[in-house]
Amino acid sequence: MSEISEKQLEANRENAKLGGVKTEEGKSISRYNALKHGLLSGGVLLRDESEEELLELEKKIRGELKPANEIELLFSDRIIANIWRLKRAMKIESEMVEDDRKEMFSEKEKTLGEAFSYDFVNNDTYGKFTRYETSIEKGIYKALHELQRLQAQRNGQDIPLPVAVDVEISKEE
Repeated sequence: MSEISEKQLEANRENAKLGGVKTEEGKSISRYNALKHGLLSGGVLLRDESEEELLELEKKIRGELKPANEIELLFSDRIIANIWRLKRAMKIESEMVEDDRKEMFSEKEKTLGEAFSYDFVNNDTYGKFTRYETSIEKGIYKALHELQRLQAQRNGQDIPLPVAVDVEISKEE
């Protein structure tokens, strides 16, 4: 390995004085610039979705959550991915309802109630969709709560253990 010349070393020092992030906010945002964004966008982004919008969401959420290490970054990415899926779910729901309101071979459009009633009786697509949406929301809360616990612990706060509650429903005969 060749050694750097004194002249080059001095030039590097001078260049270092010129640039770089100065504010704490900027440092917080740029902390993970070296990490690739491909993992999140590759796993969450569909071909007709905007990578720029996903990256903007990622920037905003990371700025709010302020992950300080890899495990906190993992939980932050989990939250971002689920928020993105939840936004997609809202679009899907709107498209499903609009599609179900259209009557095949007729000029008459179903009312919202007729579309839901028909679906509940024949397919239960909305019920399945609601369970999917609920699962996404639970994923957001679970990752957020764990991230908050880790951050509080990192900040020296005493953290109680998570509480698990077993519920048993028995049918008396």
